[in-house]
Amino acid sequence: MTALPRRGRTEIRAVRHNRRTAPWLAGALLTACASAPERDTLATLREVQPDLSPVEVGDSLDQAMLGYREFLEEAPTSALTPEAMRRLADLKLEKQFGPLADSPGTALPAPKPLAVRLEGRDRQRGDHAAERPAQTEAELEQRAAIEHSFAAARGEVALDLPVAGEDADGPLEAIALYDRILTDYPTYPHNDQVLYQKARALDELARVDEAIGVIEQLIAKYPGSRHVDEVQFRRAEYFFTRRRWRDSESAYAAITRKGAGSEYYEPALYKLGWTLYKQDLLEEAIDEYVRLLDFKVSSGYDFDQTHDEDTERRIADTFRVISLSFSNLGGPESASTYFSTKGERRYEDRIYAQLGEFYFDKLRYHDAAKSYKAFVTLHPLHALAPRFGMRVIEIYEAGGFPKLVLEAKKEFAATYSLESAYWRHSEPAVAPEVVAYVKRNLADLASHHHALFQSQEVAQDRSANFAEAERWYRAYLASFPKEPESAEVSHRLADLLLEHRDFNEAAREYERTAYEYAPHERAASAGYAAIYAYREAEKLAERAELQTVKREAVRTTLRFVDVFPQYEQAAVVLGAAVGDLYEMKEFALAIENGKRLIDSYPTAEASVRRSAWIAVAHSSFELNDFAQAEPAYQQVLALTAADDASRAAFADNLAAAIYKQGEQASRAGDARGAADHFLRIADAAPSSSLRPAAEYDAAAALVQLEDWAGAAAVLEKFREAHPDHELAHDATKQLALAYRKQGDLPRAAAEYERVAAEAETRDLRGEALLAAGELYESAKISARALATYLTYVSEFPEPVERAAETRTKLAAMYETAGDEVARREQLRAIVTLDAEASAAEQ
Repeated sequence: MTALPRRGRTEIRAVRHNRRTAPWLAGALLTACASAPERDTLATLREVQPDLSPVEVGDSLDQAMLGYREFLEEAPTSALTPEAMRRLADLKLEKQFGPLADSPGTALPAPKPLAVRLEGRDRQRGDHAAERPAQTEAELEQRAAIEHSFAAARGEVALDLPVAGEDADGPLEAIALYDRILTDYPTYPHNDQVLYQKARALDELARVDEAIGVIEQLIAKYPGSRHVDEVQFRRAEYFFTRRRWRDSESAYAAITRKGAGSEYYEPALYKLGWTLYKQDLLEEAIDEYVRLLDFKVSSGYDFDQTHDEDTERRIADTFRVISLSFSNLGGPESASTYFSTKGERRYEDRIYAQLGEFYFDKLRYHDAAKSYKAFVTLHPLHALAPRFGMRVIEIYEAGGFPKLVLEAKKEFAATYSLESAYWRHSEPAVAPEVVAYVKRNLADLASHHHALFQSQEVAQDRSANFAEAERWYRAYLASFPKEPESAEVSHRLADLLLEHRDFNEAAREYERTAYEYAPHERAASAGYAAIYAYREAEKLAERAELQTVKREAVRTTLRFVDVFPQYEQAAVVLGAAVGDLYEMKEFALAIENGKRLIDSYPTAEASVRRSAWIAVAHSSFELNDFAQAEPAYQQVLALTAADDASRAAFADNLAAAIYKQGEQASRAGDARGAADHFLRIADAAPSSSLRPAAEYDAAAALVQLEDWAGAAAVLEKFREAHPDHELAHDATKQLALAYRKQGDLPRAAAEYERVAAEAETRDLRGEALLAAGELYESAKISARALATYLTYVSEFPEPVERAAETRTKLAAMYETAGDEVARREQLRAIVTLDAEASAAEQ
């Protein structure tokens, strides 16, 4: 049992003490005995007339206790004696521990709100397990095991209190006085109060077992005492905290049998349920919890409103222990059996929801979903049934069960589409969030199966997925025929039918999309798609019906132009048709109708004309008509802003069209024409990424023509303009060849030296150095030749034969050198090289 909290400071009216107290004190005691107040306190002294004034509690208590002692010492024994003794003992306790409080119950920690508030009709979406209070049995039991003290009261501040051996003289004296009263005055009418105070004193001194013994006496001797319910509850708490479940059950039951008239009825019901639960008497425990909830309902308790923290915590824990009990009894099936046997309750939805969230916290997703589904099965028309269905889907999503999510969504959609039986008993207007979820769910299902229908990975299920997608699209349109989103859904249904090659039905659905809804952004595309679908139907039509299909195509085309005149007098519509024709790979038709738009609507917006030119250009390119694609791309660029992000891509397209013409000329054997086309790219699309390759290919074509001067000029420009290009090394080789073929040996030799410097392999470097040396030698540039050969023999001692041959050549060249000093230095270098070569050979 917890210790009694003291009051901080209190004022009472008390009699100022003097040595002549006994006469008026006796009068006060007689008055107290005659009036028999509901609770005996120092308030009886307020009726005494002499010398009344407010004083501090501490002073007045001391004075009052002194007065009672003097009375007991001086007055003869009488009927007032036990009363005075009791009052003196009570004052000793009051001085030590403060006055008793009157409020029953245990102060419990404030409850945290559940993240899921299904009961409040405003359930939050998202992570339903987040910020949920602990729900383990151990934690619930720990909260339930908080004992009630004799003075547990709301608003009191718990203070450090003395225990046995620590300033306990006052309480011990009080206990001695109580024992004298009980022994000497067994018929004293307030002996129940004496026993109560004695138990309190023992409890405050932490002599809990002795206090319980006194409580047992009080209950046995005075079953009608006004303290019985309280001490019975203390006794039950004592047994509960010691896990003596049968004893605590008996004590709590003694209170609950008295009914709601006891102020301890509600907490006793709650704790009685716990004692039964701990004895595995689960259904009996649930009975008590249901009694508690029934009591709250009968007293006007509203589960959706905010209440004091103690009550909300008790109710929240009640639902959780019920969840534990049903879980141990077998889960949602046991809950269904219980309520079908013992009667439905208006708060059943909360019990199933708590059970579902209990399982969800344990990651038992299937059981969590079953809990919600069990309630829906029993109460399909309940206002919360759709929300429970929504929660089932969320649970499966959280658990990562895509197939179960899909099944749950289908079940939800079938049960709560606006044509279902549920809405014959409920108004959609009162559940807008459910209606929104139904709408979203139908759309999700249709889109899901539509995507599967399009997937090649499940091609074997195309027919089944088509049927499912069509079913849910049509269910959506039946439930929401005139919603703003319905036009888009209708368009998707038409797309599905088109993809399934149900062209006539697709065309009719496209027309509904285009003309039977309020104006929307997809109307024009739907009108065009209707035309396209009829055209596709023509391809499959039998001869007898071919003309009928063609007439429908003409009709819907004319309707399209009539209904959408805002498209710049059909220019924009025709432009969209040109774009669609290109997307459908109808390139010739795209070119034809694109040119028609360009020629027929010269005042159309630039963007419309630009789109037509794009279609003509792209379509021409696809048809390998690069000569026609080139001017079309030029027109596109002329209509494209300089800072437009797409400009670079169209420049590349223009370059590609010219390049392709060069390739065609090359394949036709027209190398000159090919070179000309390649070189045109630098002027037509100078920023194109194709330009370097085109210029290199132009040089290659000129090399093929043996136009060495032309090739050299192109290669020089290429290398100057694109020094870091991946073809730059090859350009140097080609340039060396071109100079050599022209007879420009010094420049050729210099290029070979550059080849050697840039060579990626050792062999290439060696060959290039020899070639450079030979060219310098042929050009009679001896110094450069000697330097190049010397570099070669120093770097390439092998193969030995070539190195020796080169050294011999070097020696011969040194012999003819004019500078004697230079000759000696060069010969010394050769000797050194020879020595190194010999050493290497050995």
